[in-house]
Amino acid sequence: MNSTGRLDSLNEAFSRNFITFVFGVIINCIDGTFVYTYFKSEVLCRDPRYVLYIHLVINDMIVLTFSVALHIFTYTIPLTFAPCCIILFILVTTTKNSPLNLAGMAVERYIAVCRPLHHAQICTVQRAYALIALIWVVSLIPGLTDIMVVLATQPLSVFSRIVICYPTYLYNTPYHNAQSVAVQVLLFSFVVLTLIITYLKVLCAAQAASGSDQASARNARNTILLHGVQLLICTLSFISPLINLISLSIWPQNRRFILFTTYLLTELIPRLLSPLIYGVRDKKFSSLIRLHFCFKNCTSIENKMNLVAPGEGPNRCYSEWPSKTDL
Repeated sequence: MNSTGRLDSLNEAFSRNFITFVFGVIINCIDGTFVYTYFKSEVLCRDPRYVLYIHLVINDMIVLTFSVALHIFTYTIPLTFAPCCIILFILVTTTKNSPLNLAGMAVERYIAVCRPLHHAQICTVQRAYALIALIWVVSLIPGLTDIMVVLATQPLSVFSRIVICYPTYLYNTPYHNAQSVAVQVLLFSFVVLTLIITYLKVLCAAQAASGSDQASARNARNTILLHGVQLLICTLSFISPLINLISLSIWPQNRRFILFTTYLLTELIPRLLSPLIYGVRDKKFSSLIRLHFCFKNCTSIENKMNLVAPGEGPNRCYSEWPSKTDL
């Protein structure tokens, strides 16, 4: 009986790790397609809007990679305090990067619509990189504070102790709780206010504009709305303990299933939404992806089959590419 129960638990652990790993690989491959397309296109690299966007995608890939690794390590390798602290530090930092990056993207769209004559001077690639550096510095502060509090309140021997690698278990002092609440309130208050103000400004510009300007303002307004949706999705990882608490109080017998499902819905699936919300919707980005992979497919077919007369095969594919005016 004990061996059967142990075998069931091993099969369950393997199934969860396998599902998590497959999800992580698939989502990272999709995100990697957008990253690859970005670095292959000089047009995208020169646009600060896409610099911020690709930073959001790369940040999601980092979060996903370390989140999946931590999930697998939890089942396979007993982690001591020190490596667990490093993994959580990276996860905490990158998780806070996402909402700040969304605020920066919203401000860029606001300037493009409401200050079009100054957009080229204000929103440059260099300033986009400077903003990304500032985002990382701000996001690093909470993680460093957590580690400094541990160093000040715990003996050094704690770093060699095997622990449950979860923030509430690792950082459980009153200082950590107060700091966590303060940072989350300040962070999301700032981002929400930024999104609301930029949306209202763009909405007023859309009502006052006409013709192509009105269409541009409407697109920017919809983009900022999507930023808000993405922000709500980002909050899922912060409220997942509350979701678990409510769900477990209703279905206590399904503890493992609830915890795993919550992890998938709040940590893994949201990392797929950045390319789907912005990349696929964006005509320039989606056109470049189709152009790049159409070229790859056409050249590979011509090389393998060798049945097309010189000059005919690629031209058929080129004719399907969007013109420069479409980009």
